[in-house]
This record gives sequence, C-alpha cells and structure tokens, in this order.
Amino acid sequence: MSNTSSPISAPFSASFPAPAKLNLMLRVTGRRADGYHLLQTIFRFIDFGDTLRFRVRSDGVIARVNDVPGVPADSDLCVRAARLLREVTGTPLGADIELDKRLPMGGGLGGGSSDAATTLLALNTLWKTAVSNQQLIDLSVQLGADVPVFVFGENALAEGIGEQLLALTLPPAWYVVLCPPVMVPTAAVFAHPELKRDSKKVIMQGFSGQRFQRLEGLVGADGLLADVADAVNDLQPLVVKLYPEVGRHLAWLSKAAAVESCGPAMMTGSGACVFAPFASEGAARAVLARLPDDMRGFVAQGLDRHPLHDVMP
Repeated sequence: MSNTSSPISAPFSASFPAPAKLNLMLRVTGRRADGYHLLQTIFRFIDFGDTLRFRVRSDGVIARVNDVPGVPADSDLCVRAARLLREVTGTPLGADIELDKRLPMGGGLGGGSSDAATTLLALNTLWKTAVSNQQLIDLSVQLGADVPVFVFGENALAEGIGEQLLALTLPPAWYVVLCPPVMVPTAAVFAHPELKRDSKKVIMQGFSGQRFQRLEGLVGADGLLADVADAVNDLQPLVVKLYPEVGRHLAWLSKAAAVESCGPAMMTGSGACVFAPFASEGAARAVLARLPDDMRGFVAQGLDRHPLHDVMP
C-alpha cells in the first residue's frame, strides 16, 4: 500500500457568491494609446449570480472539477485568477474549483469577472496568503476591466479602464433583467469603428473623501438616474444595430415598464442583457409576469455591497 499523502487537504468550502452587476450608466470617454478604452460608469451589484466552491490541494494543481458548457476550463477566468494568485504569492497550494454557472455568457452582467474576483478573494482566505484588498484590486486588472469592482466590493463610480473606483451609496431598487438569446463579444463591440468614443464625463458633486452619498443631479433620492439624458450606455445603439434580438427585448421592456418603471430601460455593459429599475418588488414582478413565452428574464434586488462582505472574515 502506498503511503503517499493525498494532495487534497480539505473538503469543499462553503459556497462563495459571485453576484451580477448592472451598469446604470456607461460612457466611453476616450481611448488610450495602448488601445484600451476610457470609461465612466456606475456599477451596481444585484442579488443574482453564480456560486463557487473550493477545495484546497497541497500539490499546487488548480482545476475546475465540473463542466461549464461553452467555457473550457483553461480559459475560465476563475481558473486564470487562481493561477495568477498562486504565481504572485508563491504559495505551494492549489485548488479544485466548482462553479455553479447561472449568469449568461456575453450578457453584460459581469459573470466571468465576478467569478474571477470571488476566486481571488476566497483563495486569498483559504490559502492564507494575506494579500491586501488593494493589492488584489491591482492584480485583478490583469484579468479584465470589470474584475476590480467585484474585488473592491462596493457599488461604485468607475473611471479610467474601470480600475479607478469610488464607492457610492445607492438607495434601494428592484430590477427586471431580460436575457436575449445571443452572446455579445465585448472585444468586438469595443473594436467596432462605429462605436461612440467621445462622450463627455458627467461631473460628479457631493464628494466626501473617498465616499459620497449621492450623485447630485444624476442619482435621485430614490436611487434612480434623475436625468434621463445621463442614463445612457454608449455601447447600446451599436449593439442594438448588430443584434436585433437585443433591440427587440429592449423595446418590449421599455413599453412594458413605461408606467411602473422608475427609470429608463437600458442595456447593461456590452450586452446582451437589458434591464429596467423599479421602486418595489411587486412592480418588477408584475412586469416579468407579462413576459412573452419566447423571452427569458428574472427579477433581482439591488444590493448595498458585494455579499462576500457578509460571509468572509
């Protein structure tokens, strides 16, 4: 009988949430010399997302242990995040990763980015690598422009390529989110010659140190964008043109939510998902109940912050 010890040193962890995000506003304000686009956006977390579980290994191997259709393990952002953290910290440990995928790919809800951030935060704790949150944010830029806000863990105004973050407090809101049956490739949208790249920044008032309670002239007391002209997504016109299904879902939601919605229906991120905000769960569910049979969607509540704040030490 072999006396070689098992590389698995612990059972699977408890579940770690990887919530979706919505972009309540997204402006493309320029382009850097290296090709990266400069953005101004408002990120809001919602209580719908993926779930991850981890099992620490002693042999340094990092592996996703379940199949995720359309996402090869080696290109999965959570696997790449784990390998990056292992490389930077020099830990001899590894991990088995189990991913319960609920968020649609190419939907603009930040699924892969959220998975990557949760992986960094969870394994930093499970591996006891003691990397600071700011260091994890700096590290996460290598994985994608949306990853830093999920590590940051607060609803935020983001600028630069998404790494310049200011926490903000948003009042309660509920959202109807529709998921058109198309996958929109983010890189292709940003590379498209028709993309608007010269929006002016919205000037924010009411700053207090690194936090502010509301965005004067942009976010009203109900937490919804007060000036409809500012509630824009510069990627939306192009994506609607390229992907008619996105436009069809957006048109239906705009019409259905016209009475009860507290703000405009719009696309999140680079699409394909579209959403509308509501003041109550009942109003949101009433709209979702009227959804045509050939459309899919869900209702979600806006979160005050990333739920990992409540489950991690």
